[in-house]
Amino acid sequence: MTPEEVLPDALLERIRGRAAGYDRDNAFFHEDLQELTEAGYLKLFVPAADGGKGLGLEASAQCQRRLATAAPATALAVNMHLVWTGVAHVLQARGDHSLAFVLKEAAQGEVFAFGNSEAGNDSVLFDSRTVAEPQGGGYTFTGTKIFTSLSPAWTRLGIFGKDSSAGDGEGELVHGFITRETSGYRVLNDWDTLGMRASQSNTTVLDGVYVPEDRIFRKLPVGPNRDPLIFAIFACFETLLAAVYTGLGERALAVGVEAVKRRTSFKNGGRSYAQDPDIRWKVAEAAMAMDNLYPQLATVTADIDALADHGPQWFPKLVGLKVNATETARRVVDLAIRVSGGSSYFRGSELERLYRDVLAGMFHPSDDESAHNTVATAWLGPLED
Repeated sequence: MTPEEVLPDALLERIRGRAAGYDRDNAFFHEDLQELTEAGYLKLFVPAADGGKGLGLEASAQCQRRLATAAPATALAVNMHLVWTGVAHVLQARGDHSLAFVLKEAAQGEVFAFGNSEAGNDSVLFDSRTVAEPQGGGYTFTGTKIFTSLSPAWTRLGIFGKDSSAGDGEGELVHGFITRETSGYRVLNDWDTLGMRASQSNTTVLDGVYVPEDRIFRKLPVGPNRDPLIFAIFACFETLLAAVYTGLGERALAVGVEAVKRRTSFKNGGRSYAQDPDIRWKVAEAAMAMDNLYPQLATVTADIDALADHGPQWFPKLVGLKVNATETARRVVDLAIRVSGGSSYFRGSELERLYRDVLAGMFHPSDDESAHNTVATAWLGPLED
């Protein structure tokens, strides 16, 4: 099944037509989500036997790339659902069925979201500032999660915290899911940002929210480890994120090309800017940057699907793809604005919105500093004490 079959042109254009309004009103993409749900888009990773699309990570990433050309904020938020269903898919392909229930519930229409990010926690998945306390076989969680995309719509939220009483003094990281009906959490109405506004990635406060034993799916030691869950989360999060920003850059290039062909030079007798050597150079630079990105996204996702063994180079490949995608998209948006003229500076222009949206890429994990450290360590070994 191709991305064009999953997301027909007519659906994509309707989504594109709503993007500016969501951004202007700082509103959640309810209509987009309804149409995507009806089209089976939230079931990309769900097996065909269960009513899903039965796609792998490579095909799903290309669908996300296509969706992002129409509405980056919608694609970014949908990513969080696809990360969890993708994690379940990646684990099952490797013989781990601990998250099989995620695919079954997604097949039934449940919407998953990611409640892991915490302010000031640069350890990301390897430590947590949220307190997990054992209680009656399950755990209570107390802490604050930021950037919870899909806040108005999720029905299942994945969270994790640290049980300091477990382990050998370092504590234990406990992962589980809450439902929309679970008591003990609050969603703040605090998403008023520069860009990616439709994602409505509000803060979620956990006030002793209880997760029963049957919804606890992993307990891991604090610090880096080789558990398949960690690989699966990084693999899906980084590649699907890269897909969104690849689509954003792709759209910026297309909008820039349209503007160049439309603009004319007064001093050159009304000649098209498409004939201006300096403008042509900038368009070519943007196109070459994107051409370098497309095969990287395709290759990394295909290798995950194929169970390729890159050993210690896997994480450098994943974080390298994420940084390359977000930074390339930012550079391409900048070039597109430079060739499009002053109209792109006005509120409401598509490039103005893409310029604000693309800046969010620098804040997603792994950030630039962490990614470079990961790659340097893979090639040079760890820093000496």
